Amino acid sequence: MCLLLLWPASPWAQPSELVARLSTERVAITTAFTGESILVFGSTEEPLGPGGDEVIILARGPSGPFVVRRKVEVLGLWFNGPSARFENVPVFYAVAGTRPASLLLPEEARRQRGIGLASLPLVSSGARAPGFRSALLSLKQSSGLWQEDAQPIEIAGSRLFNLRLPLPSTVQPGSYRVEVMLVRARRIIATEQLGFIIERVGTAAEIERVARGQPVLYALICIILAAVAGWLGSVIFRRN
Repeated sequence: MCLLLLWPASPWAQPSELVARLSTERVAITTAFTGESILVFGSTEEPLGPGGDEVIILARGPSGPFVVRRKVEVLGLWFNGPSARFENVPVFYAVAGTRPASLLLPEEARRQRGIGLASLPLVSSGARAPGFRSALLSLKQSSGLWQEDAQPIEIAGSRLFNLRLPLPSTVQPGSYRVEVMLVRARRIIATEQLGFIIERVGTAAEIERVARGQPVLYALICIILAAVAGWLGSVIFRRN
């Protein structure tokens, strides 16, 4: 009887190959929001580093359409020219590893999982010039919304890892997914699926509600506030 009681418990005693967690699962956007960062951390059963296991962290935000337009100059004036519409563009994308993912996984594996900016399936309609895809990458990277190997995953004690995931002030509300992958011999052998939510709260949430629900009223309020601000500025800085 003792042997029967011990036998089924032994598999549960084995440590997991990969354990990962987030420092928070909710980020609040207020009117004073200037950006935030989330700590992704965890541990592995085997040692990390060159010659051992490696870790890749991939974070994605909600996806939606995005239009890239080319400006055209006509008689000294600039107008909107050809445009390309990209579908299912993540509003936020970040990937990092203990080493660059291109050194850890073959190209086919990266393409299947969308690991790396070059592996994102950015399908467009309209103008087909490759310059539109390059412009999209440049716009997203310059705003900090798309990040690739911005900083490596830090290793402590050979089995502990952590990554500070920066969220810029322009990050959008929604559900975000974080995938932590354990790589061994150029293969993904374990994954952890995590997630967090970004939401507007307080005055910021009320402003968004008015802007979406009553756009005419929102535009009128903005015009009035701009006029009042201009008038106050002229009064304050008026010279006698």
